[in-house]
Amino acid sequence: MVRWTMYPLLCSLLVGCVTVKETSNNKEFNSIEASEARIALGLRYLETGQWQRARENLEQALKYAPKYYRAQNAMAYYFQKVDEKEAAEDMYKKALQDSPKNGDTLNNYGVFLCGEQRYDEAITAFLKAIEQPDYYLTSASYENAALCSLNNGDKQLALRYFEKALSHDPYRPKSMLQLAQMKIEFQNYKDARAMLFKFNKRYGYKADSLWLLIQLENQAGRLTQADKYADLLKEQFPDSQQYQKYLANEY
Repeated sequence: MVRWTMYPLLCSLLVGCVTVKETSNNKEFNSIEASEARIALGLRYLETGQWQRARENLEQALKYAPKYYRAQNAMAYYFQKVDEKEAAEDMYKKALQDSPKNGDTLNNYGVFLCGEQRYDEAITAFLKAIEQPDYYLTSASYENAALCSLNNGDKQLALRYFEKALSHDPYRPKSMLQLAQMKIEFQNYKDARAMLFKFNKRYGYKADSLWLLIQLENQAGRLTQADKYADLLKEQFPDSQQYQKYLANEY
């Protein structure tokens, strides 16, 4: 269930095709707009596995705007994708040298650090991103800090950061499910059940939420309820990994 949130890279940039128009008229040329167009192309190529074209466009984006944080983040993301870890870290450090208070870069660097099992450094980066006055993706960085804490085996700290994420975004689905799972592990069935009911009311039944409800009710000794959720899982998600786990009694 662990997935990271990196901003701002893919979501707003991978919509439709981008035509790159360059002009020799300096009065009309906008280096940031040109860089954005190349970033969009580069990330689209990256997502389709066209590594060479991706790099060409991202390098061009940096040529247009060498200190533009979105171009630097995109280039660092490319290096992560192709497993060039040293180059990725160098790019993040360069971006932070140019814009030390950029929350997006701090968040993405934290994701990179956690992937390298440098957990304390990663969480420091996430919390520093949150401190920045112009950074508004607070819930995402708290969620990332929670996921990183889980990877580090610190469940109590993870619990605290998931709760922080939800205090800023009460319906953040990943944090809702992760927090419910942790409440089940801590045998806090009442709060876990309330969280999952809240999730299902907002998003409808999902394979993950039904699977957690099956585990919850089995552990709570409410086997009739567990069977009810198992029937829903079978009916709505018969091909899901969660249903296969149920059939294998992996709960």
